[in-house]
Amino acid sequence: MKFRRLVTLVMISSIWVWCCSVSSEQDLAAGKIRVKPGAEVFLEKHIGLVKNKRVGLITNPTGVDSSLNSLIELLFSHPDIDLIALYSPEHGVRGNAQAGEYIPFYIDDKYKLPVFSLYGQSHKPEPGMLSNIDEYMRSFDTEDAGKTPEDSMVAGIDVMLFDIQDVGTRIYTYIATMAYCMQACAEAGIDFIVLDRPNPLNGLAMEGPVLEYPHFSSFVGLYPIPVRHGMTAGELANYFNENFLEKKANLTVIPIQGWIRDMWYDETLLPWVFPSPNMPSLDTATVYPGQVFLEGTNVSEGRGTTRPFELFGAPWIDGFKLTDRLNSFKLDGVIFREAWFTPVFSKFKGKLCGGAQIHVLDRDKFKPWETTLYIIQTIKELYPDDLKFHRDYFDMIMGTDKVRNALEQGVKVPQIIKQFREDIEDFAEIRKPYLIY
Repeated sequence: MKFRRLVTLVMISSIWVWCCSVSSEQDLAAGKIRVKPGAEVFLEKHIGLVKNKRVGLITNPTGVDSSLNSLIELLFSHPDIDLIALYSPEHGVRGNAQAGEYIPFYIDDKYKLPVFSLYGQSHKPEPGMLSNIDEYMRSFDTEDAGKTPEDSMVAGIDVMLFDIQDVGTRIYTYIATMAYCMQACAEAGIDFIVLDRPNPLNGLAMEGPVLEYPHFSSFVGLYPIPVRHGMTAGELANYFNENFLEKKANLTVIPIQGWIRDMWYDETLLPWVFPSPNMPSLDTATVYPGQVFLEGTNVSEGRGTTRPFELFGAPWIDGFKLTDRLNSFKLDGVIFREAWFTPVFSKFKGKLCGGAQIHVLDRDKFKPWETTLYIIQTIKELYPDDLKFHRDYFDMIMGTDKVRNALEQGVKVPQIIKQFREDIEDFAEIRKPYLIY
């Protein structure tokens, strides 16, 4: 009897090991668990690009390998790399600055390296301006000043590395920072290397207007790409370099290993690190390509809550009434739940807001930009005397004034969407030569 039990246990153990092996092979075949960000590939295979050169690094907390080791630390401690300067995008190298918060030059406490600001620099806020951070953000983000490295900031380096996780939405400022720095490095004769990372929203879906260039070009939308563009930072770098930079950069893109275009970020099995203080999860990034446009209105986009961009509302909104109307549209992949919240900062700080939370049920069917158009239109219909647009800012982040004009004139959402379908189809063809994956 004991022998039979032993044999049975051995057989069960063997089957378990075989099943685990098959599961791992299936994961590998599906492109899972072997996805490596460009930073990791660079350290394994391309150190020769920077050996015996003075290196600058544009990064933030997302600059890590798949084991969460900081690229700053990996470069700083590498015997063949001379890391001499860090460059800070919006929110800071440590990710400690809120949206719109001025970032000064400083010396990093841990590494004793200079940290040059790419979001502030010599362009300092006027006295008292920071008392209304939302207003300052709308003002500062649409200006060029303080975003491009000055000559003295790059004079001491031979090669610049860019390693930041983007979120797949045109309005997010990191891709503009990348473009500005590419231009500065091109003019200074400095090599530029993009350590590529996945588009967290996959590389297939595209949505929203293609920015009308150059009239609506700004730091929150620099070049003519859609709101949701379906490209990686490395692919965008190639596109920008070929078509828009006054002088082409000596550009190298280190590709991601194992990423497939239909992958969402959680399918890569890479750890999620906050790309910015109000982007805590992939859920946030999923709704962001639509909900970011609430920044251009007097409706709270949920900043100052634990669910930014998923929660939205205002003190004058009835959450029950709003969600009843929104759910009546039966939009693909999403449902709305009435919610009340009190932001601890940003719009309506300390005031109780009524509104809703977006619950995405099927992210492959969900259309964030289209959904937010329905939200804005519904709020306008229910509260015509209360809803206000920050007109210039709304148009800048939308990349056109056609959407706001249509919403103000009462044009229905399906008609608004129809205006931009051909632009998306055209962009899908334009981007093809620059796709890496």
